[in-house]
Amino acid sequence: MADTASSIADRLTQLGITLPEAAAPVAAYVPVVVAGNIAHVSGQLPFIDGALVTGRLGEDVALERGQAAARACGLMILAQLKNAGIALDRVERIVKLGAFVNCTADFTDQPKVANGASELMFEVFQEAGRHARAAVGVPSLPLDAAVEVDAVIALGDG
Repeated sequence: MADTASSIADRLTQLGITLPEAAAPVAAYVPVVVAGNIAHVSGQLPFIDGALVTGRLGEDVALERGQAAARACGLMILAQLKNAGIALDRVERIVKLGAFVNCTADFTDQPKVANGASELMFEVFQEAGRHARAAVGVPSLPLDAAVEVDAVIALGDG
């Protein structure tokens, strides 16, 4: 957990990271549910400069673009926590990320794509950002998104 109330905000500033506006749900669900000290963040889609990253890896989306999309999903996870009134300094541990990659049947670099979100969590939360993970390929995602990432996050008191 963070040492001071502003440490995660300070780290974001040092990293040159500005969180996006939290996206509204596209169906009948809520973006964040807190049960006990665990926050479950619904799957987040990748918005870069306000535009949804669409397409399929192995077809019309390059690996590097997929990694950037996964990072954007990670940023949206943080934005959803903040929008839900959860201070990022309450994050004790990123427990698990689930990465879904819209890809062709022969695309096998899902773990490399998911690294975009995983590396972001380590940059922001250091050791507390290391997590378990699933990275799977799917034939399609909502709104033709290239990537979707969800999260399970342990929270401390705050």
